[in-house]
Amino acid sequence: MVNQRVSAIILVAAMATAISAVVFTSGILFDSTTITNQGNVNSIGVGVYWEDSCLNEVTSINWGYVEPGSDANVTIYIKNDGNVPMTLNMTTGAWDPSSASTYITFSWNCEGSQVNGGAVLEATLFLSVSSNATGMSSFTFEITITGTD
Repeated sequence: MVNQRVSAIILVAAMATAISAVVFTSGILFDSTTITNQGNVNSIGVGVYWEDSCLNEVTSINWGYVEPGSDANVTIYIKNDGNVPMTLNMTTGAWDPSSASTYITFSWNCEGSQVNGGAVLEATLFLSVSSNATGMSSFTFEITITGTD
């Protein structure tokens, strides 16, 4: 009976040693693989420039003195800085004075135009001041040009 007890203790000690060895070595031994990823992302981007070579970005437009009853226009270039076609849309806002939008008409010739990725499109902006524009010596407003896919 003593031999059976000693054998059982030895067996339990051996199993504990084996389990401990597995636990300790599993924390030390590991393997990993790094997988490089590559792909392309469809994108659009609206760039607005003064020339068709797209060197000088348009950040503001000075219309100068525009008399009541007169028109003015400016040519700019829209570049799709992305890689998928985009459709152009233009909006205005932040008119100062707010009544300026009553007397000033602003438009362009590229509404709804499509520009392919990397392509450049010439756009003309038109400003028309009503002949009955009164009480306004200066004006400001913002133009937002949006490209959607």
